Amino acid sequence: MKIFKIQNIRVTPNLPPAISYLRELAYNLYWSWDHASRTLFRRIDADLWEKVNRNPVKMLGSINQERLEKMAQNEGYLADLQRVQERVDSYMKRKTWFQDQYSDVQKFTIAYFSMEYGLAVGLPIYSGGLGILSADHLKSASDLGLPFVAVGLAYQEGFFQQYLAADGWQQETYPVNDFYNLPMILEKKGEAPLLTQIELSGRTVYAQIWRVQVGRVPLYLLDTNIPANNETDRRLTAQLYGGDNSMRIQQEIMLGIGGLRALRVLGITPQVCHMNEGHSAFLSIERISEFMKAHKNITFNDAREATRSGNVFTTHTPVPAGIDEFDPGMVDYYLGPYYSPLNVSAQDFMNLGGAHLPQTRGKFNMAIFAINMANGYNGVSRLHGQTARSMWNYLWPDVPEHEVPIGHITNGIHVRTWLSVDMSELFTSYLDPNWYRNSIDEKMWENINQIPDEELWRTHERRRERLVGFARQRLAQRLENLGAHSADIERASEVLSPEALTIGFARRFAAYKRAHLFFRDKERLKKILNNPERPVQMIIAGKAHPADKIGKEIIKNIMSIIAEDDFRDKIVFLENYDFRVAAYMVQGVDVWLNNPRRPREASGTSGMKASANGALNLSILDGWWDEAYEMNKNAGWAIGRGEEHFASETEQDDLESAELYHILENDVIPTFYNRGRSGIPREWLKMMKTNMKVVCPFFNTNRMVRSYLADYYLPAAEQWAKLGNDGGKAAKQLVAWRETISKNWNSIEIVNVQNMNDSTIKIGEEITVRADVKLGKLKADDVQVQLYLGTVDEYGDLKETKIIPMSPEEAKKDGLRIYSAKFNLDATGQHGYSVRVLPNHPLIANPMKTGLIKWYNE
Repeated sequence: MKIFKIQNIRVTPNLPPAISYLRELAYNLYWSWDHASRTLFRRIDADLWEKVNRNPVKMLGSINQERLEKMAQNEGYLADLQRVQERVDSYMKRKTWFQDQYSDVQKFTIAYFSMEYGLAVGLPIYSGGLGILSADHLKSASDLGLPFVAVGLAYQEGFFQQYLAADGWQQETYPVNDFYNLPMILEKKGEAPLLTQIELSGRTVYAQIWRVQVGRVPLYLLDTNIPANNETDRRLTAQLYGGDNSMRIQQEIMLGIGGLRALRVLGITPQVCHMNEGHSAFLSIERISEFMKAHKNITFNDAREATRSGNVFTTHTPVPAGIDEFDPGMVDYYLGPYYSPLNVSAQDFMNLGGAHLPQTRGKFNMAIFAINMANGYNGVSRLHGQTARSMWNYLWPDVPEHEVPIGHITNGIHVRTWLSVDMSELFTSYLDPNWYRNSIDEKMWENINQIPDEELWRTHERRRERLVGFARQRLAQRLENLGAHSADIERASEVLSPEALTIGFARRFAAYKRAHLFFRDKERLKKILNNPERPVQMIIAGKAHPADKIGKEIIKNIMSIIAEDDFRDKIVFLENYDFRVAAYMVQGVDVWLNNPRRPREASGTSGMKASANGALNLSILDGWWDEAYEMNKNAGWAIGRGEEHFASETEQDDLESAELYHILENDVIPTFYNRGRSGIPREWLKMMKTNMKVVCPFFNTNRMVRSYLADYYLPAAEQWAKLGNDGGKAAKQLVAWRETISKNWNSIEIVNVQNMNDSTIKIGEEITVRADVKLGKLKADDVQVQLYLGTVDEYGDLKETKIIPMSPEEAKKDGLRIYSAKFNLDATGQHGYSVRVLPNHPLIANPMKTGLIKWYNE
């Protein structure tokens, strides 16, 4: 306990007027993807720029005043500063793509919620891929000018920093973030910070609100480390993914409920809420509560129907074990005070999280809860969409797996963030000076063919040289930290070669990502790496979760292999994988290796970043690479053919590691070292160009965000406008309709289905199918009758199916109605069909979401 009171004073940089704009620039993360903006800070003091972790706010507060005065008198610097200011002002004020394309759309706001954001190395509030993807999403939302805000948590200690002990065992530290020296602005009313609040087990927990400006998009971060809270609650936002389940659920309540309340405090009312993973799904309870307070005589189910219309849920997890689950008792303890006043029973609330389902083993599942509280849900690659539909099929038990209403939008990258300065300059010269404004234009990317091979190769070699220099520096620093002998530290300057084929592998060290696969046959690997005429080398980086002992063991085993004489100079492990390490690696390697167990990689984006910089992918056909490789098989190499079923994991590892070595020996290495008299690998460069033309226009977040807008945000905003207005009248009607449909659904009976033609017909001949359907107490407008048609496979199941609507012909006695459909078959072979009935209502875009379906069963 303090025995005296502390008065705080905020100290800010004393910038000369001529360069005062640097302060404004430092607080807009636009600099994180604009090379010219970052260069302004680096030019002041390159060493200090690296020392402060590329944080311009900290740098401006640390720089020698004499140096600032000198830069304020540098005419060349002032001219560059003026050009950057004009560019930023133009970016912030010009008419955006969204304003141009959707000027007639009713005004609405999208609020994006995520547990982490990897915006820049100097803002360490992220752990890995989810955070990087979230940040790139914001950057493209800014580029396109979407009506967008974002919400997250301000982690005082962030995610852990990694260092490796002498034996290779991962250790963790948690440096404290000084928010006042980060590009974050505290939201205030007058002199007092604006606060949001939540209730946790009978007490109120407050959070102040920090704003991070990401171009045009504000990101609001909640921080509980304030005097208004007790010591325990002050640590609620201390660490990302730290603590136990109790800490996790409290953080998720703060993110979802506290986050939505923070937007209200700020005067922002979102019509669409995008839950990026299930962490923020409790926001749906707050939306329901607000709706019920605003509209009298409305039930929980009515309010849920209305508010879910404006919620979108994205899952990034391809396995059930990766999803947050809580004991119902814990959920009731923390959430009871939120749902009890809404007149929903504990059992009904737990059922929304699937606690009643055998598949959840009695747990409250956050993904199931998010699905039940949203109107649109998607995976993050084509393959992940298939995996998600298979994983969650049991929520729609009568729906064919391929029709489970979970879509997909394949992830992308914010190309300007991840592209090297050198490659960006090439694109500006040979594609278009403003190539990044229309980065999804495939025709523009065809101009990559115009880049001379020699110029592209020299550019790539410069990046590899810088990567090798960076790796040597980081290795020397690690050895110095361990107290290594001076001779060993000096030897670090000789590891790797600036000219050798360089493979990169960097990711989270989870067991399914199989970092060990490359090392499975050490003798074969020695020959590959140590070929004097065609040398190969590898750079590795990545962290294991602090609680993941298996992941830590993998790192330790790799470090022991690297220490052997045959590998010491050929493989380097870079400690503390972060934004900066990732940038050096994706911009400098020749080959990006990824070998997870299919289909465990939901998407992955690191390979996209490497591809944009000219590296070639060597990967299992999983996640995004499954799509990219299908687009053009000359863009890289595939390990396997998409197999998923093996006798054992050992067999899978044996087969796929052997194929990995085979591809290296027979394809990758020969292609890289096949040089003509010019010393340039022409075939390799051809593949580089093909790869960039395939990856850049599609696997970028501008395309991704446009897809979210068209497929999810606009439909959600439209649905919200229909269901959220008029006191929830439309929502009440829809709930009443659902109740009527559910109550009477089992009375539907498909009595008879008849082919009006022969069982054997000629190709192209018109076929008529009739069905007698008994609707019971339901009206004809309540349903739609469909013919379900496809080819018959070897198991007697239908595949390659298509749907043909059946038209009502007449009503018969006994409540029967006759439906018919006419169609042609344009291929020979065995075909089959069935008839089904689905619900029909103008406010339900996809009837599969109801889970109600009646099939013909003779």
